[in-house]
Amino acid sequence: MKRDCFYAKLPDKHLYSVTFKKIAMKIKIAVMAALLLCNIIACDTKPGTSSKQKNGEVYELKTETYDSQSKPAPPPSVQEVQFTSPEIKPDEEVKDGKADEGMLNTEDYDNIVENKFLAVTQNPLSTFSIDVDEAAYSNVRRYLQNGSIPPAGAVRIEEMINYFDYVYPKPQNGEPFTVNTEISECPWNPQHKLVHIGLQGKEIPADNLPPSNMVFLVDVSGSMDEPNKLPLVQASMNMLVDQLRENDKVAIVVYAGNAGLVLPSTSGSNKIKIKEAIDNLEAGGSTAGGEGIILAYKTARENFIQGGNNRIILATDGDFNVGISSDDELVRLIEKERKSGVFLSVLGYGMGNYKDNKMQQLADKGNGNHSYIDNINEARKVLVNEFGSTLFTIAKDVKIQIEFNPAKVQAYRLIGYENRMLAAEDFNDDTKDAGELGSGHTVTALYEIIPVGVKDDFSKSVDPLKYQGNDRKIVSNSGEIMTIKLRYKKPDEEVSKLITHAVMDAHIPIAGTSDNFRFSAAVAEFGLLLRHSEYRQQGSYNQVISLAKSAKGADEEGYRAEFIRLVQAATSLAKN
Repeated sequence: MKRDCFYAKLPDKHLYSVTFKKIAMKIKIAVMAALLLCNIIACDTKPGTSSKQKNGEVYELKTETYDSQSKPAPPPSVQEVQFTSPEIKPDEEVKDGKADEGMLNTEDYDNIVENKFLAVTQNPLSTFSIDVDEAAYSNVRRYLQNGSIPPAGAVRIEEMINYFDYVYPKPQNGEPFTVNTEISECPWNPQHKLVHIGLQGKEIPADNLPPSNMVFLVDVSGSMDEPNKLPLVQASMNMLVDQLRENDKVAIVVYAGNAGLVLPSTSGSNKIKIKEAIDNLEAGGSTAGGEGIILAYKTARENFIQGGNNRIILATDGDFNVGISSDDELVRLIEKERKSGVFLSVLGYGMGNYKDNKMQQLADKGNGNHSYIDNINEARKVLVNEFGSTLFTIAKDVKIQIEFNPAKVQAYRLIGYENRMLAAEDFNDDTKDAGELGSGHTVTALYEIIPVGVKDDFSKSVDPLKYQGNDRKIVSNSGEIMTIKLRYKKPDEEVSKLITHAVMDAHIPIAGTSDNFRFSAAVAEFGLLLRHSEYRQQGSYNQVISLAKSAKGADEEGYRAEFIRLVQAATSLAKN
């Protein structure tokens, strides 16, 4: 009867079976847990030696006595198991197989979509902003010297080219710069031509440089507590202080969890006080970079020198993580603050968590430049040897627009400058931001062109237009291959001036070109190879080395010789 009542509560025998299996399993687990607990208690309370029998043999199991007051009890298992965390590598270094073992790399680089070949009949104008940043080259050097190929996003070819000095004629008659051009065959595809465009900024003698109002904005967050970060920042800043004059002044703002003014604006004659403030900096805490930028601009405005060089020099690894930290927020902040006439230069430091993409945007939007300081020699190059070109602007919002002659050029491609491209209508729009040119600075740009009559395997065609004809009259009476137009503003003005420069199709063999042409071509080809560019065509590391050696020149600082060594190192890495 009891069984009938029990079945009345369970609809079928299947459920009855499942229920008893669950109960049995729970009982089994409880019994095993109890036995294990007893075993643990026995091990903890009966130190000494016990004997067990296995396969007819008696063996001893030794246990140790642990004082609970002095050391923790050992784990209950007979065999110790060690857990090894998985190794995490960034995507680019997994691909190249070059990640340092056990190191988490969080460096950030923007994806670069390379400029394509464009048909002149459909795209006769090419417009871009100049770029005097040099950060990409020293960062690429750091990767290669550490034995790895850099990620493609780190290889900005225009910055690699502009890292080096080129010998161009000096400006005359008060002009801010000269325009220089050369044309020869393209080394990585002799059927194409390579056009070399070089700007040379006027150089202001150091004694005639305007007085400076500088604010050192230094990241002292915890991420900067490494030998190649804050200590290198301090050494860099001390070298810059040595360049200051009595009429220059410096303030120091730092930021970690909060931002603070550690040195009010101080005359450059008081170098001891400035250096003491720099040497006393210590790293620790989170990174409130946005708050630091706001305070730095406020300090610069309060000490503004009319007609002088008003500039913030930001030294950081770019790892902002407190307060205003997103790229969009920071860019909006910089765009608002730059209207005050204060320029922003960005010095990047460190490795492992370097935020290259954020540093690029800050410098670009802040009317300044971006350098990567990987060692003390690079700090000397940027802040001592290139003191004027790095920190003293002679022309701002400099734009270039090229009009190609379709009678001579079938298609063209600008090498690099992907993040500096402008719409054609932006050229005449004085509200559009562009790059700045420093005292004595050079800017070099290269175009690869496909001449008329040469097979074009790169540019894509479009259907014939319905409402306007494709048979527009081509003016081919002259021997011009292109016309270069430049717009620029004086540092304290908002209306641009125009320079026009026609380029004749004066092709010369590459062996007869200048060192400027051959060396810049070598650097460009090296960048194409490092990026595994689809436009590298017949390029090779051996050709890069040959070109660079032929164009080494005087090389007083040894930068071109170092470049050749880097290419040789990359050659070995590419083979592995």
